Amino acid sequence: MDALIVIFITGLLSLFISFAKKPLYVLLTACTGLVTGAILLLNQWDNPSMLFTNYKGLLFDNTAISYSLVAILFAFLAILSGYNKFKENQENIGDYIALLLFSLVGAMCMVSFTDLFMFFLGLEILSIPIYVMAGTAKKDIRSSEASLKYFLTGAFATGILLFGIAWLYGAVGSFDIQVIAHKINMTSEHSSLLYVGILLILAAFLFKVGAAPFHFWSPDVYSGSPTVVTGYMAAVVKLGAFGAFIKLFSVCFPSLHEFWAPAIVGLSVLTMFVGNLSALTQITFKRLLAYSSITHVGYALLTIISKDTNSQSNLLFYLFAYGFSVIALITIAMLINDKEDKLDGFKGLAKRNPFLGFVSILALLSLAGVPPLVGFFGKYLVFASAITDFPVLVVIAIINSGIGIYYYLKTIMTIVSKEDVSTEKVEVSSIQYLVLVICTIGLLLGGMLISHI
Repeated sequence: MDALIVIFITGLLSLFISFAKKPLYVLLTACTGLVTGAILLLNQWDNPSMLFTNYKGLLFDNTAISYSLVAILFAFLAILSGYNKFKENQENIGDYIALLLFSLVGAMCMVSFTDLFMFFLGLEILSIPIYVMAGTAKKDIRSSEASLKYFLTGAFATGILLFGIAWLYGAVGSFDIQVIAHKINMTSEHSSLLYVGILLILAAFLFKVGAAPFHFWSPDVYSGSPTVVTGYMAAVVKLGAFGAFIKLFSVCFPSLHEFWAPAIVGLSVLTMFVGNLSALTQITFKRLLAYSSITHVGYALLTIISKDTNSQSNLLFYLFAYGFSVIALITIAMLINDKEDKLDGFKGLAKRNPFLGFVSILALLSLAGVPPLVGFFGKYLVFASAITDFPVLVVIAIINSGIGIYYYLKTIMTIVSKEDVSTEKVEVSSIQYLVLVICTIGLLLGGMLISHI
C-alpha cells in the first residue's frame, strides 16, 4: 500500500517538476519513485499487513506484490524507452510520464483488490490515462482515431462490467470477493442473477484483454497510438487486466468452473486462430504486433480455465516473458522511426545495426516460443498447467504456435535481408541502449529464473 502512495506522489511531482522544462529531472524523479516503490514492495514480502493493517480494499500479498513488481519493471522500461520522444515536447513531458505512472497505480490496484468496488476504481485509474495517451500524437489523425475508439469501446466494456457487478451483488449481497466466494460455496442452487452477472463480467474482461470476438478495437488502437504507448498497453495494461481476471475467477467462481470454463475454451480457440491468421497478411509492424498480441491472449486464457494451483504464477511468468519481447521490439521500432510503420522499415536492420538486429531476432524468437528463450518457458508453463484437463485445447494451441512461427520467421528474414538495404545507420541513445540490454538479459536468462522457483 505504501508503494502505491509513493508512485502516485511521484506522478504528481513529475507534473510540477516539468514546469522547470528540465526533462532529465522529470525522468530521474519518475525512475526514483519507481525504484522506491519496488523496494517498499519487496520489504512487504511475506508481510502483507505492514501498513494500513485494517484497510480492506487492497491487499498486497505475495501474488499481488509479484504482479506489481513486474508492472513497475515494465513501466520503468517504457518510460526510459520513450524518453527521447517525450523530451521533444519539454512543456508536456511531465504530463506524459505522470499519466503512465497514474495508469500504473491503477494496474497495481487491479492485482491487489479485495472487493469489486476497489477493482472498478483500479480499472478506471488504469484505463483513463491511456485513453488520453493514445491521442497525444496530435498531428497524426490515426492517433485521434485510436484514442476515440479505445475510449468508446472501453466505456462500453465498463458499462457491461458494471451491469455484471450489479447482478452479482443482487445475487450475493456483497462486493467483498471472499464473502462472494463463501456464499457461492454454501449452496449448489444459485439464482439466475448470479449466472447472468458472471457472464457479463466475463464479457467485459474479454473486451479488456482483447480476446476474439471482442478484439476489433485492438489493431486500430495499437497502430494509431504513439509507439511507446502501444508498448505500455501490450505490457502493463494487459498484465493488470489478466491479473484481475484470474484473481476474480479463481477466488470467487471456482465452484462454478463447469459453467463459465466452456465459454473461455471456445473463445480461446477462436482468439488463437483469429490472431494468427490475421497476422499472416499484415505489412505494418504495430498491426502485426496487435494480432500477435491477440494470439497470445488466446494462450494466456488457458491459465484462467486451468485448475492448477500455480495458475496465477504461470500466467505472471507468461506475461513477464511476453512483456520483454514487446518492449524490445517497440524500442527498436522507435529507433527505426518509420512514419508509415511498414515492416519493410526493418529490412536489413541486422546489417545497419547488428546489435538491434540481434535483439529484434531474440524478441521475435521468444514470441514464437523457441527454446531456450524466456518465451519458450512461458508457453511451456501455460500448456503444462492446462494439458491434464484440456488436452485437445493444448494441442490446438501448439498448432497455432506453429502457425505463428511462420510470420515471426518472415519478419526475421526481413531483418537479415541484404537486398535493397538502406545505408543509413540507426543510432541508439544510451538510455535506449540500457533498455535493450535489460530486455536482452530478460530474454536470455529469464528461463533460468523459473528453473529456480
